[in-house]
Amino acid sequence: MHWLSKTRYKVGFLVPTLAVYIVFIMLPIFIAAGYSFTKYSGIGKATFNGLSNYRRLFEDPIFWKSFWNTAIIFVLASVLLLVVSFFLALLLNNKLKFVDFSKAMVFSPAIIAPIIVGIIWVYILDPKIGVINNVLRAVGLGSWAQQWIGGPNLSPYSIAIIYFWQQLGYLTTIFIAGLKMIPEDVIEACKLDGVNGWQEVWYITIPMMRSNISTVVVLIITGIFKIFEIVQQTTGGGPNHLSETLVTYSYSMTFQSGDYGYGMSIATVTFLISLGLTGLYFLIFRDKESDR
Repeated sequence: MHWLSKTRYKVGFLVPTLAVYIVFIMLPIFIAAGYSFTKYSGIGKATFNGLSNYRRLFEDPIFWKSFWNTAIIFVLASVLLLVVSFFLALLLNNKLKFVDFSKAMVFSPAIIAPIIVGIIWVYILDPKIGVINNVLRAVGLGSWAQQWIGGPNLSPYSIAIIYFWQQLGYLTTIFIAGLKMIPEDVIEACKLDGVNGWQEVWYITIPMMRSNISTVVVLIITGIFKIFEIVQQTTGGGPNHLSETLVTYSYSMTFQSGDYGYGMSIATVTFLISLGLTGLYFLIFRDKESDR
């Protein structure tokens, strides 16, 4: 009876959370996937059209451009975020002078709304009014000025750097929390055994922070595939959709072009790619764990 009583309380706490998750997370995903098989303008009745949206999607050059833009952002931002945030956490975990102030400065971009982040970086990267190009011209290096945003080539790289700047402090904080959880006696034992700094990081720190690393990887994957405000504010997906990402292109088709069914097919593919990358990571991670 005592077990039954404890189970009842656990279920009582779980059911409301599960209900909210199903209604606000899972149900919209299935609704969006359902609309992806229809011709629908967002008004009136949706008409089932089978796989037409998906056939159109894979023949759409703008979709592939947005896909490759997203891939560039994903590769560059994920590598920078994972590596730099980890080593920055190692640095800030030491008892250095002004370390608390440094932590606050590193974390501060994470509390800025993404739309404001976009505005800030427009004044830095804009080809005409941006700080970088104006400084280059002022020092006689005008030939180095580039179309950092709004052009056909550099926009995804710039978006990746902006996202890296915004998320670095947040992910660093997660790693610092993981470092604080490593027992002091383990570190002391390593030092007594003559382990150097790199060996300590590779053989002690990283294995004992696998759960934190997994959390950061999932946040990076899901975060990058949700980048929207930064792109909208800096480039608006232009010119001629050349700087679109999957999310912004889905938004453009759904709400600006009124092609709701096609927009939902892009959103569904984006979700499946994100889910697949997350699943692939955990599959590799699980296999490595089983080999140990």
